Amino acid sequence: MLNYIWATLLFIGLLTAGLVGRISGDASVIDAAMKGAEKAVMGIALPLAGMMMFWLGVLRLLEKAGVLEAVVRLLSPLLRRLFPDVPTGHPAMSAMVMNLSANMLGLSNNATPMGLKAMGHLQELNPQKQSASNAMITFLALNTGAFTLIPMTAMNFLNAAGVSHSFRVIVPTILATACASVAAVLTAKSFQRLPAFAVQPDEVVTETQGAAAASAGITSRGRFWLMLLGVLFIGISALELGPPSWRQTVLEKTGLSAVLEKSAQRKAEAEKTLALKKEEAKAASAATQAKPAAPVWRRVMDGASGLAIPAILILAVGVAWARGVRVYEEFVDGAKEGFQVAVRIMPYLVAMLAVLAILRESGAFQLLEYLLAPVLNLLGFPVELLSLALMRPLSGSGAQGILNEILTRPDLSEMVKFTAGILYGSTETTFYVLTVYFGSVGIRRFRHALVAGLTADFIGMVAAVFFGRLLFAFA
Repeated sequence: MLNYIWATLLFIGLLTAGLVGRISGDASVIDAAMKGAEKAVMGIALPLAGMMMFWLGVLRLLEKAGVLEAVVRLLSPLLRRLFPDVPTGHPAMSAMVMNLSANMLGLSNNATPMGLKAMGHLQELNPQKQSASNAMITFLALNTGAFTLIPMTAMNFLNAAGVSHSFRVIVPTILATACASVAAVLTAKSFQRLPAFAVQPDEVVTETQGAAAASAGITSRGRFWLMLLGVLFIGISALELGPPSWRQTVLEKTGLSAVLEKSAQRKAEAEKTLALKKEEAKAASAATQAKPAAPVWRRVMDGASGLAIPAILILAVGVAWARGVRVYEEFVDGAKEGFQVAVRIMPYLVAMLAVLAILRESGAFQLLEYLLAPVLNLLGFPVELLSLALMRPLSGSGAQGILNEILTRPDLSEMVKFTAGILYGSTETTFYVLTVYFGSVGIRRFRHALVAGLTADFIGMVAAVFFGRLLFAFA
């Protein structure tokens, strides 16, 4: 399934870019793809290697200290129902508990190393190494459900944009992520019984079979799609090589020119507004000697978030040391495998982030927003949130840019802005999660993992809009 989705996203991005004039020039999607590939390695995989080594070392100390065993024993009634295929006391349980706990506390990327460790343990139990096991899919369903107690990232964006009382998104985000998590687990458990998503035996392709597959030729369906792509490519080539008036005429006749201009104007205004707010905050901070005291709720939440990781470190090192564990040697032994995991996921990240960069910069989301506006208005879904809803499962950085644009628009109501914050905190970058987690253990067949993840995102979005309207429509 992911093969079709990946290729479709690539084709949509390239064809849309050709239509609106972003194949070449300053806004080239090819440049965006190269930057996306660079970011996958230099901005994500390599920094993740350091985080992996750190957290795997901490995880090793928590295991040696017996802390994880005690936590797993406390949660064993729930864990046995969620993961009946994982033996009681298996290391996978401990790693999954740490990962899900970090996600709940809003520790962001600090949860990823422990999730990758859990996937490695689950792969050890997996009899078919190329297909995702039921336990893996349930675990990733919980990750994409993203149950959160403290949506710190969304609150930080609200504060930066000057939206007051950002704490008001906490309760609706908890409720929305609870709905998303329940939906994800129910989908994972239900779909695993369907024959269409049954586990398939591993493929062993010999040289003879590989040569036969290569010489099998193109099917009639394949020829049709190739012809269609060829015709469309000829069309965008004519727009690219012909006089600029051709493209301008097409965009004006279809009404797309006004859509793109309005989108670019909104983006520029949002960036200008955010820059002004940062300058004002900086000037106000420099002008006042004594900084005004933060509200109690803010100090408590910031303090709790700041104390979470030091508390884990003190617990891990302190208890292990008290038990006579050689804490330095054990930390180093646990950290050793972190770099290899980061190297294994690099190709998967490059493939996904390069295509998402093409799609994001092509203007496809703006065009889709324009086309779906009448339907969304009929359903009561704020049209302004469509780009965020579409981008969130695909790219975290792209979703943050769109969220910032929404929050800094002066023409939008507080209801829309708070709902955007809830929606961002109630969903997850599903494609990134599946790419990184399955790529780290070499899984090729995702089975129903993508369906469960997208179901979680959809329910999270619906719940976010529902609670946003319920709590803020008449505020």
